[in-house]
Amino acid sequence: MLISRQRSERTRAGVRPFALPALRHPTVSTLLADHRTLLADLLDGLGSPLHVVLPEVFEENAGRLRQAFAEAGADADILFAKKANKADCYVTSAAALGVGVDVASAPELVKALAGGVPGRRIGISGPEKDDGLLTLAVQHGCLVAIDSIGELRRLARTARLAGRQAAVLLRSRTAGQSSSRFGLSADERRAAVGLCGELAGHIALRGFSFHLNGYSPAERATAANEMIEHCLDARRRGSPSAELVNIGGGLPVRYVELRLWNEFLAQNDPAHYHAAKDFKDFYPYGGQPAAEAVRAIMAHPVGGGESLSAKANRYGIRFVVEPGRALLDQAGFTLFRVQQVDDRRESDGYAIVTVAGSSFSLSEQWFNSDYLPDPLLMSAQPVADELFPACVAGSTCLESDMVTWRKIGFPRPVHRGDHLVYLNTAGYQMDSNESPFHDAPLPSKVVLRLGDGLGGEPGGAGAPPRWRLDGIR
Repeated sequence: MLISRQRSERTRAGVRPFALPALRHPTVSTLLADHRTLLADLLDGLGSPLHVVLPEVFEENAGRLRQAFAEAGADADILFAKKANKADCYVTSAAALGVGVDVASAPELVKALAGGVPGRRIGISGPEKDDGLLTLAVQHGCLVAIDSIGELRRLARTARLAGRQAAVLLRSRTAGQSSSRFGLSADERRAAVGLCGELAGHIALRGFSFHLNGYSPAERATAANEMIEHCLDARRRGSPSAELVNIGGGLPVRYVELRLWNEFLAQNDPAHYHAAKDFKDFYPYGGQPAAEAVRAIMAHPVGGGESLSAKANRYGIRFVVEPGRALLDQAGFTLFRVQQVDDRRESDGYAIVTVAGSSFSLSEQWFNSDYLPDPLLMSAQPVADELFPACVAGSTCLESDMVTWRKIGFPRPVHRGDHLVYLNTAGYQMDSNESPFHDAPLPSKVVLRLGDGLGGEPGGAGAPPRWRLDGIR
């Protein structure tokens, strides 16, 4: 979800680049400060761009979200939204932690199972799932979110042929999103509840879910409260197992300091971008941290002063949550090698830095937007400090292939052979749009750990991180 950009009127000539330094996890800071040679060797050996994935940070995030739900007095099952990153290491970590996975395709389901996640901890989402996915879901006892009456009938037929009972959630449109293309209308939901009763031998109605754009805790709590009421109605109509409310994902992530983000919004202007690109919307990079959002959702009053979590407990409702970006916060970064620098400072006031790779490996442009946190410059050789305004371009033949449209105020001149580090790219940025365009190979993913795995301690002082290529092991 994107938020509107604010603009102030001012003279556009000679605009100085606005600094938006990315927040850094201590593990990321240690890698960049103490292990630059290793990172440079990996980039040289495996190619540019290179994605570095950090499962130990993912594991910390999972623990933090669990703690937030517990402190809010809520019973919740966490399912990692697999679509947010294709790396296998995150699924392996989820399996070890007892965290589930949310998938929307047969290949994603196969990867989740291969990574050690049992079917009972896997949620199947997405609209109008194909028969192959439904068959696999039934065979492995997954929880299937149903989007239409027709899909419910197809799932029941699949379960009958397999001699099994399928567990389902009915995805329902909320009162505030009646025009959404996802989910059942009120009339369809009522019909689907009745149909679940008729098909009780093959369908077990476990609860309700919804699709919601945006990051408002109040809106998400309001929608969740609607689903609690749907569970109570379903119980009255003969579905006693309706006890789950899936609140989806949409937990925000803070990439930059809130103060800087607000200052950026106040000063933002097309003059800050290559070719005066006029973006209308951005992800809320200064947003509320995910754990705080969880507490706000669960504490939101839903009637008579009762909080959402208190009402859920009173009626025996358990929550399901599907974070993607929130579990991947700080759990990876991307390295690019500088291939060429076109210094246009005298004519245009800024340079164009071309990297080996493309914007397909930084996917915010999928949303017709720009990835705003400043990339870091790792110079191949010492250079005197000097403000160097530059945007960053990909090495394809597309005019629109800009890795960063915004003019970055690099602290020193950029040269061929230097490296750029884009921080916090694991959530949706790395591989949502990856493509072998120009027959280029897909970027490699390297798994790095400073510790010895789940619950492990770091090695001795100065010990290098352990690394491997990502893949099921």
